Amino acid sequence: MNIQTIMVVGAGQMGSGIAQVAAVSGLRVLLHDTSPEFLNRGMLAINKQLNRSVEKGKLTLEGMDEIYSRIQPAESVEQAEQADLVIEAISENMALKVLLFHRLDGICPPHTIMATNTSSLPISEIAAVTGRPAQIIGMHFMNPVPVMPLVEVIRGLETSQEVFEVVCGLSERLGKTPVEVNDFPGFVSNRILMPMINEAIFTVYEGVASVESVDKVMKLGMNHPMGPLELADFIGLDTCLSIMEILFDGFKDSKYRPCPLLRKYVKAGRLGRKSGQGFYTY
Repeated sequence: MNIQTIMVVGAGQMGSGIAQVAAVSGLRVLLHDTSPEFLNRGMLAINKQLNRSVEKGKLTLEGMDEIYSRIQPAESVEQAEQADLVIEAISENMALKVLLFHRLDGICPPHTIMATNTSSLPISEIAAVTGRPAQIIGMHFMNPVPVMPLVEVIRGLETSQEVFEVVCGLSERLGKTPVEVNDFPGFVSNRILMPMINEAIFTVYEGVASVESVDKVMKLGMNHPMGPLELADFIGLDTCLSIMEILFDGFKDSKYRPCPLLRKYVKAGRLGRKSGQGFYTY
């Protein structure tokens, strides 16, 4: 199957990043969001990223214009009828994702593959609300999408081998490295990363060390480019809490219990970089 047009649903940080790398690779992209304001913000973010590449000499102005022209803001989700592949990048909420996939199933042509960028939710459960479970798959990109080379490719119970191969091939076309992962809560990346972040929060909560000390130990001792608490702020503490809750609910194992300090910060609106304050002040 030859993918020519993709729709990205959700123009936030992840969605706009996916749209950008798809356009850079020569694909026609429809970028949709429920709000014109969010859609405009996503288009501006892409423009800013491309401008930065021009300033660094990695891209010409003509090349930037050509890439940007491949991305079409789509105010209606009905425009998914033009897509060979839809990639969903909305908030990490199963009820919202299920509603969207059910709706897309009624809009998209029979050949269209529908992928979710979920970081932790079950692919098979999302696929079950459609009439095409063989064409539903997980494509978990890493943040920031234009920089990070990994895509976790997650099959649902019914995902066909053909769809899996098409999505792996597309990932490579986008300049990414696809890695096959089975459909378990948190997949591989977040099943390992989030408990580490959560444990780092526990070390602060229990008074073992300061925020700065915890991050310094992991950067200087384990060669991590960012400390776990700095990384949590970058990801968003609300997102970290949501994934920990999904892991705890999925496995019913106490090792995945979210730290009370993480809950406290989220309830107080300290969400990290996006709110201006988390474990650090921005």
